[in-house]
Amino acid sequence: MSSTSSHPTSTARHKSAVPSAPTRVVINTRPVERAAPLTQYLQAAGLSVVEIPMLTLQPRPITDADMALMRQWFAGDYQALVIVSPTAAAAGLAVWQALARERHAQHSETNGDKQNNESQKTTERQNLSAPSHLIAVGEATAAVLNEAKIKAASYHVLQPRVANNEGMLAMPEIDSLQAGDKLLVWRGLGGRRLLVNTLQARGVHIDSIAWYERIMPHEACRQYNQWLQQFSTAASVPSPLSSEAVPAAPSTAQHPQPIPKQSKPVVIISSATAFEYWRQVVSQGKRQANDETSVEDTIKQPLADSTGADGLPKLKLSDFAYVVLGERLANMVADEQLSYWRVEDLAPATILAAISA
Repeated sequence: MSSTSSHPTSTARHKSAVPSAPTRVVINTRPVERAAPLTQYLQAAGLSVVEIPMLTLQPRPITDADMALMRQWFAGDYQALVIVSPTAAAAGLAVWQALARERHAQHSETNGDKQNNESQKTTERQNLSAPSHLIAVGEATAAVLNEAKIKAASYHVLQPRVANNEGMLAMPEIDSLQAGDKLLVWRGLGGRRLLVNTLQARGVHIDSIAWYERIMPHEACRQYNQWLQQFSTAASVPSPLSSEAVPAAPSTAQHPQPIPKQSKPVVIISSATAFEYWRQVVSQGKRQANDETSVEDTIKQPLADSTGADGLPKLKLSDFAYVVLGERLANMVADEQLSYWRVEDLAPATILAAISA
C-alpha cells in the first residue's frame, strides 16, 4: 500500500504525456460544476477520464438563524470570515449584497436621498466593503468574490498557500485568533472539522452557515453501471499489463487477481461523503439504486458477488486505486487496506503528479 503526498513536477507531466498501453483509466467523482478543469487537464495528459459525480450540491433554505449570523458579521462582530467553496461564496455573497442594499436604503431614507435606481445600484456595489478578513479556500472560491468587486479597494480576498484546513491554520489572520475572538464560516453541510476543532480548542468562538448540502446524484448508479459494462468489455480483451504508478494492494484468497490484464482504475475522492457514496455505488453493482435505501443501510450490506447474472464482474472497492485529499481520507482508505495516493490539494497538476509518481 502506498501513501504519497504529491506535488506537481515537470518530470511527472512529461512522463504522463505518453502513457503506456492500455490508457490509464481515471474516474473523476467531483461535482459536475467542478469536474471539467480536472477532466480536461488529465485528458490532455493522455489519460482516459470518465466523470461519475458522487456529489451534487443542493441549496439549503436560508433560515432566520443564518440571517442573524450574517447581520452580526455585517455589523463587525467577527474577526474573520472563512469561505470554503465557490458555491458557498456565491450564496453568501448574495446575502451580503442584500444586506448592503438594505443598509443603503435605510441611509438614503434617513437622508432624504432621491437617487435614481441605476445610480443607487452602482453606489451599493461600490460600498460593498468587508467588515472582517475574507479568507477564500482556493482560487475558484476567491474568483467568485473578486469578480463581484467594483472598486479594487472595496475588500481584499486572502488565500492560504495550501488550499486546505492546514493551510488556513498557518495563515497569520487565523493563527493570531485567541480565546474570545469570533470566526464565521461559509460552507456546505458536513465536511472536515480540523479548522473548527483546532480553533475551538484554543477558545475561539466559531459560527457557521451551511448554504448547501451534498447529496448523491440520482444518476450515479446508472453512470457507474454504464462505465462498468464498457470497462468489463475492454478488460476481457488481452492487452499488455501496465504496472506503472499502481500502488500495491493486499491480495486475499477470495479475490487474488481482481482485474486481470489491466491496471487498476484510479478514483479521485475529495471528501468522506463522496467516499461513502462511492462505496454505496460499488456495492450495488449492476443493481438499480433504491431511493429509499439510506447510505448507512447500504454500507452495512455485503459487497456484491464477484460476478453478476449478466456475467459481468462485480468490482470491489479494492479493485480501484484512489487519489484522496488530506489525512482524514487517507486514514479512511488505509483502514480498509485500499491502494491510494494522498494529496494536499485538488489542483489538476497535483493530481496528475500523484498518479504519475
